[in-house]
Parts: sequence; structure tokens; C-alpha cells
Amino acid sequence: FCSCPETHGITFRIQIGVKELLDADVLLKLLFHLPVNYPSTIPDISVNSDQLTRTQCMDVKDKLLEQAKKHPSEPMIHDLILWIQEHLKYVIKPSGTVCNEKPILSKATSMEDGIWMLLLHLDHMRAKAKYIKTLEKWTSDLRLTGRLMFMGRIILILLQGDRSNIKEYLILQKTSKVDVDSSGKKCKEKMISVLCETKVQSQHRRFQAFEVKEYSALDELQKEFESAGLTALYSEFVPPLLK
Repeated sequence: FCSCPETHGITFRIQIGVKELLDADVLLKLLFHLPVNYPSTIPDISVNSDQLTRTQCMDVKDKLLEQAKKHPSEPMIHDLILWIQEHLKYVIKPSGTVCNEKPILSKATSMEDGIWMLLLHLDHMRAKAKYIKTLEKWTSDLRLTGRLMFMGRIILILLQGDRSNIKEYLILQKTSKVDVDSSGKKCKEKMISVLCETKVQSQHRRFQAFEVKEYSALDELQKEFESAGLTALYSEFVPPLLK
């Protein structure tokens, strides 16, 4: 359990284990974003689980939102957690009704689907304000968290999220007219490098939001990576960019 205050409310990340479902334990990873006027406004909810398919996770999310609407103007997070622990086996469709999907994923498949991390290097940003606004929209739409980091001439994008959403982001980044060329005409991003794409490990801290940060010195940038448990990632990929 952790909470992180943000400018637009508070985000809670909660992991719960649910037993007696298909003779296996299921670990649910729930993300509740409480807006500033919560509980008058219901929270945004995200559901992930290595043991469930994407469709099943969406079913769980939909049911939780339905339950949230039954608690107008009163705190509801604790009640929602208790409800899903008791009702998960009824929310998840039996294996016989799931078309072309396995209700319990194999280890190989869950490795593909879990939470992944992407580190990108941008050569430049000419239309900086527009570029940043576009990235903020993409990451919001795809539920990706992380950092857009500026340090001198170095521009890095560090993202975390579902691997399928990471891949969709890369497609947007490479095919959309996100910047302008030297003459001011809209152009696609051609000067981008994928430094690293890997599965998030237990020692890595999960970012709770996508933030834009500027650093005045290299040690500040290094501390950002270290605080996220990404010292090795920094050492391998950032120093070579200074040469």
C-alpha cells in the first residue's frame, strides 16, 4: 500500500490477494486516483493482474466503478476492496465463456503482458510547449507514468505501463507529426533512440504520474534515477550521451 499526493488529487496503489478462484490465488494490482473533490466525485480505477486477461481486468474495473457509484459522497475505497475480494469469482467469466482467451495466463504470457519500462533519448525539441502537451496527452490516454527529463542538451523520456500500451506509444512517437522542422513545418520525430525496453523489476519504484522535470546539474538527474531504483539503467545509458 502506498499513497502519493499530486496536484490533482491523491493516488493509492494497492495489491490484494484473492483466494478460491479457479483453485489458484490471484494477485490484483489496484490503482485508485482520488480527485480533489473526492468523495463527491468517484475515483478513477485501474486494474492489473498477471493471472487475468486484459478483458477480465476490464470486467473487474467496470464492476468496481459500478459499486463506486453506489457510495455517493462517502469514502468508499475500503468498501470497494472488501467487495472485490468477496465477489471476484462472480465477476470473472468462467473459462467456458471466455472466447480465445485463457483465464489464467502462463508464465511466459504474463512476462509479455506485465508492467514494462521504456527509456528514450530525443535529440531536440523545436516546438517544446506543443511537444510536451502532446506527450502528456499520449501518456494520459495510454495510462503510462514516468518522466520527461531535461538536463542541458539531454532530453530523456522514461515511461512505465502495460507493454501493449508502451508499444502503442512508440508507434505514436514515430508516426505522428509531433515537432516542427527548421522551417517551422510540422514533422515526424526522426531523431529518437530507444535506449532500453525491459520488464519492471521488484527493485524498481513505480512512478505514480507522468511529470516533466528540468535538472540544472547531472547529479540531480542521477538522483532521479537512483530514487526510482534505476541506478544501473542510469550508469549504462546516460553517461555515454555526454560524450
